[in-house]
Parts: sequence; structure tokens; C-alpha cells
Amino acid sequence: MAQTKTTLIALKLGSALGALMLAVPAMAQPVPDETEIDETPDVTNTIVVTARRTEETLEDVPASVSAFDTAALERIQAQDTTGLQGAVPNLNIVQGRGSSNATNIFIRGVGQPDALQTFDPAVGVYVDDVYLSRIRGTQLDLLDLERVEVLRGPQGTLYGKNTIGGALKLVSRRPGNDLRANFGLNYGTFNQLDLKGSVSGPLAEGVSAGIAAMYSRRDGFVEDRVLDRDYNDKDTLALRGSLALTPSDDFRIDISADYSRDDASLNVGAPINELRYLFTGLELLPLAVDPEDYDYTARTTPGLPNSTKLDHWGASARMEWDVGPEIQLRSITAYRELVTDDYIDIDATELEVGDVFVGVDQNQFSQEFQFVYDGVGFQAVAGLYYLQENITSDQRAFADDLVDLRGFRAVNALPPALLGPDDFPTFLRTIADDLQTDSYAAYANVDVELTDALTLAAGIRYTYEQKDYFRTTSTFSSAPFLNSAAPFEFAPSDSWDDVSPMASLRYEFSPDASAYLRIAKGFKSGGFNGRANSATETSAYEPETVLSYEAGFKASIDGQIRLAGAVFYNDYEDFQARVSGIEVDPITNVPTPTLGVLNAGKLEISGAELEVAWTPTRAFLLDAQIGYLDAKYDEFADDRFTSTNGSRAFQTPAFAPDWTIRVGSQYTFEFGDGSDLVIGAQYKYRSEYALSVDNTLIDSTTRIEGLFEDGYSLVDARVEWTAPGENYTIGVYGQNLFDELYKTDGQEFSSIGNIRTVYFGAPRTVYLRLTASF
Repeated sequence: MAQTKTTLIALKLGSALGALMLAVPAMAQPVPDETEIDETPDVTNTIVVTARRTEETLEDVPASVSAFDTAALERIQAQDTTGLQGAVPNLNIVQGRGSSNATNIFIRGVGQPDALQTFDPAVGVYVDDVYLSRIRGTQLDLLDLERVEVLRGPQGTLYGKNTIGGALKLVSRRPGNDLRANFGLNYGTFNQLDLKGSVSGPLAEGVSAGIAAMYSRRDGFVEDRVLDRDYNDKDTLALRGSLALTPSDDFRIDISADYSRDDASLNVGAPINELRYLFTGLELLPLAVDPEDYDYTARTTPGLPNSTKLDHWGASARMEWDVGPEIQLRSITAYRELVTDDYIDIDATELEVGDVFVGVDQNQFSQEFQFVYDGVGFQAVAGLYYLQENITSDQRAFADDLVDLRGFRAVNALPPALLGPDDFPTFLRTIADDLQTDSYAAYANVDVELTDALTLAAGIRYTYEQKDYFRTTSTFSSAPFLNSAAPFEFAPSDSWDDVSPMASLRYEFSPDASAYLRIAKGFKSGGFNGRANSATETSAYEPETVLSYEAGFKASIDGQIRLAGAVFYNDYEDFQARVSGIEVDPITNVPTPTLGVLNAGKLEISGAELEVAWTPTRAFLLDAQIGYLDAKYDEFADDRFTSTNGSRAFQTPAFAPDWTIRVGSQYTFEFGDGSDLVIGAQYKYRSEYALSVDNTLIDSTTRIEGLFEDGYSLVDARVEWTAPGENYTIGVYGQNLFDELYKTDGQEFSSIGNIRTVYFGAPRTVYLRLTASF
């Protein structure tokens, strides 16, 4: 059966590639008489990327990669990593649920939205080739960057674990031998104020240095009129210093250090249904506002501090030694530390039902050695990698309003001595845990030119990982039956290994047109349930794997049109699903919420992508990115769904809209004095998608409508004037100009008081920007 499925996939991809091969050469034929065409410059800009750990042009990479230089980031109006939303086909990248510093990233329907410290990401984020282990701390402001690369599809061979969806790479600008300075000021709605600056240049022969700094603040766009405070604001400070040393022509050292501090208010969503008492199911608080009529107002628990804090810093050293004209050795050494103190009002109401504090202290050390060979007709990259990560956390859950003992007495008839004296008992659960991960890998990737036009690439990576975890949980309540007789402790240890191969064929029809076939595997690490409060929730979960088949093409026509397209199929196994439920004590009849993690699912994900950039004239640019996705569960086992024979495969996978579309344009008016005026706009559309893995009622095919976003369109625009000499620019920028209300994420904790919460994107914003560059 598996062989038949693989054969069908190969036939489909082969047919698609055949069609592409027939189409691309026709588009890329040279014009017989160049004097008959209007000469226009190639403003689509050839970008050199390092998607395969060596420098090559974007067109030469036999894989789906989107790359953005400074001009492209300006064009899509991206200020931080979430600004890439819409500009990359089949990419979902938004601020994470309940956190001001986490990022929810899905590529081609593969991702991991939970910021809990024991859950690994599924899309790897790299800053200057240094891996960031958590989704916390990845909502990075785009400060003094050379480019951003988005690698779609599993990248397990060259990038390792936790890149089964893909990878996001940020590449900083290296200080050079020329003095360079850039300064910017933004001011806009919600009292937005952004100050950015960078200076770099030579200090001595073979020594260059750079420094970049940013301060960004904005009032919250969610208002609490009762407590007179704002939520969902921004208050960020970031610094980065770099030193480039070239002691000889064949030896280079890059040293960098960075620090960022985030001191924001709560990130608050909106409830989508009434809250209920835990034991009796009676209504505790009715739904105040239909989320479809959300007006960016909220209520939170008065005693909960209005605070989320992050301190994130790191340092790295990269050394490159040209041993000979064809051989280079590299070393990348890095250390990073992240500390967060987040208060989260999960239920998003004035009651203390789902209020938590999560304090995390995470540090990581990594060392990578690379060997690079670049010869005629043969290139190779091989390496060794080590990562050690340590995470400790302190968590507290407050739920003083969740339990009503008056109703519980009527149902259970337990004696007062067991119930305690309070009709509404106090409740506090404390958690302390510690996770250490040691990860080792060895990899190799080669490119062989079989003919002048045909290139074979093949690679393999072996990974071994050991995780040691300790967790202790205590519960304190004025109701004795809720108290812990003793702390619940959980101390598992486990290890996993994986082999991730990759192979691709690339055929070059001409210098301007090529097509490729690619097959690649990726895996996401196994682990332990960081929400386990009972023995039934403590089993380890195994790694996820994705096997991806892809066919694509890349072409440029007359320096005016750039095209890139791909079709793909992902076989996604052992999907790690966080599921919630209720477990009833057989003696006291006390229902207790459970939050487990299951290797419950297999998914089949197929789709297509197209990226187009066209400059019909020197002054006019049109571009579009279109993604189509067909994601469905092949298996999703859950014993609670007895009416569907223990299967949830009928459900909709989360964060996998059928369509993601962006269309952008800009026109440049050039004036006789050397100044110019740019007018640009973009339209972005996402079709309906689910906001949570749990998106139907338990043991039911009835979907929870509030945990779906119906689909939405956004319109952004900008006007920029650049002075003669291109040193000064002033611009006005607008985002979400039609003030569209749309949901970006959702929480499903209905086993705890019927909590279901959704989060919304920002309303209309407009800002003025002044920049000076020298």
C-alpha cells in the first residue's frame, strides 16, 4: 500500500515537472532582435543566499526559498518577523497566543504554536546561522539586516531537528571597509515611536566594527475601560554590536553580541463562550461580547499584574579559513540566554479562572564545524554540530473563581470536613521544572554536475538527542479534597536518533530557466508533557517526521519578469497533538482537567506555490505570491471520540488555509532635481482556517465556529519621497487601511472552566517615517 502511494506521488510530481519543463523553455527563449525591445533595468535584484550553507544565487537553489533584501522588506512594510505574513506563499507567522514575545510559525501546514518551554518549534529560526531553540524570543525586530530567507519544506539535512516545516534565516549586515550610517524615526497611531540607528566602518587595517540600536514603543490597541489600562502594546529595546576581523586574505573572524529587552503589558484575547464552574458545569459568567463584534476592549483579573517581560541576549564567533582555492573550514560558536516573566489571563475576563504566571530561564550553547569544498563540477558541505540547552521554569496557576462548593455539595454529598468551610475555595497550583537537552549531529551534502545542464544534489544527516526532565507540581486550596497530599513529581529521561536524507535533481534549460525535483525528510524532537499533573499524562511523546516530495521551476525573462513555482506533497507522521479532557476520580467523583500530548496523527499535505515579480517599465513594479494548500488528517486517534470510532481525522488541521495571496505594486516618479516619489500598495488575502488543533466539541463532529477565522483581506499602502542624493527619505505608511477585524490565534482549554479564547490582529495603523543614510 505504501509503495502504491509513493508510486502515485512520483507519477503526479513527474507529470507536473514535465509540464513545467515544457513551459519554462518557451517562456525563457531569447528575443531574436534585442534592438526591438525597450531596455529596462532588472529591478527584481539578484539576491545571493546561503540556504544550502554556501553562497549561491536564489535562482540556483533547487528548493523553495523566498528572500528579502532591505528594499524588499521595505516594499512589504515589514517591521518585525511577523511582517512577512502574506509575502511568502503558505506561510503563517503571527504573534503567539498570550505572549508578547513568542511567534506562531507554520509553513505549508506544519508548525507548533504552543510557547510552553517543553514543546519544540517545527520551523527553525536562525540569526546568523545560530539556532534559536524556543518560539519565545523569535518575534524579532528587523534591525540592520542584509536579508531574510524563508526556506519552505523540511530542512533536516543541513539544518537538523525542528525544521520539518522549514526555516527562517535572518542575516545581519557585516561591517565593511566603508563608513556607513543609517538612522530612522517613526511616529504613528497609538503613540507609536520607533528610533533606529546603525553605524559601521573600518577601525584599522583588517578591522571593521558596527553597532546598531533600536527603541520601539506603542500604546496598547486593546483597552480595559474598567481598570483604565491598555493591553497588547509594545516596549522594546535592542542593541547589537559586531566586529569583523581579517588578519589575512585567507582568514576571517566575525564576532557579534546582541541584547533585547521587552517590557510589554499583557497580551489579551477575547472569550468566545461562557465560563462554567469546573465541577457542576453551571454557568459562571455569560459571554459578554460576541467575538464577531469585538471592539478591541477587554477585561482582565484586577489583581493580575499587567506585565510580560523578556531579556534575551547572546554572543557568537564565526571563523572562516580558506585552506586552499577550493577548500574552506568554518567554526560557529554561540551562547544565548533568554529570561521571561509572563502573566497571562487565559480566560480574558475579570474572573480568576485561567490566570497564570510563567517564568522561564533558558540558555543554550552551540558549536558547529563545517568543511566546504567548491571545485569544478563538484561542491560539498559537511559538518559536525552540538547543542546543549537548559531550561528551568517557575509556573503558577490561579483559579479562585473556578470552583463553587455549594453546587458541588449538591452533586457529591461529601462531608464538610472534606469540603472545607468555603463556598468559593482558594486554588493555587505551583509548578517547577527543569529540562536539559544534548543534541549531536553529523551531516554531509554534495552537488555533482552530471552534465553541463543537469546537477544532482544529495545529503544526509544523523542526529542523536538526549533529554532529561524533572517536574514537580503542588496544589494548595482551602478545600481539602483539592489539596495535594504530596507534590506530584515526574522525572523521565529519554533519547532519540534520526537519519534525514535529501536528494534533488536540477536541470538548467538556459542561464535564465531551470526546473528541479526534490525529496527531503525532516524531524521534530520528541519530549515530555510540560503540563502533566497526573500519572496518566506523563508518557513521553515520540518525534514527528515529514517526508516531502517537491517539483519546481525558476525563470527570469528579459530581466523584467522573475518566476518561481512549485508543487509539493508532504507525508507527515506522528503529529504531536496537545489534547484536553476531564478525568474523574472514582472515589471522590471529582473531575480533574487533563492536558495530554499524543502522537495521534498522520497528515497528507499537498499544494502549489507561485511567486512573480514583473517590471514592465523602469518605474513600475508588480509582484504576487500565491499559495494553495490541501491539508487533511489521514489518521488522528483519540479514544474520547467514541461516536467516530476513536478517530478525529474528520477535523480541520490548524493554521492551514487553502489560499494565501498577496499582490503588490509600486510606481516611482523621478524628478529633474534627482529626487523621486514612490507610491506603493499591497493586498493580502487568507481563506478560512482553524485556530486550534482542538476545533470540534469532544466526541462530536460539530465544529467550534469561534475557533475558525472565516478568511480576511488586508490592504496596506505607502508614499515615500527621497531627496536628491538618496540620503534622506520621508514616508507615510498605512497598514490594514480598511480596519479589518481578523483572528490570528486561539486557545482551547474547555476542560478548565470552558475556556476558549481567540486573539486578534492589529486594527488600522498609520505612521510617518524619516530616515537618513550616509
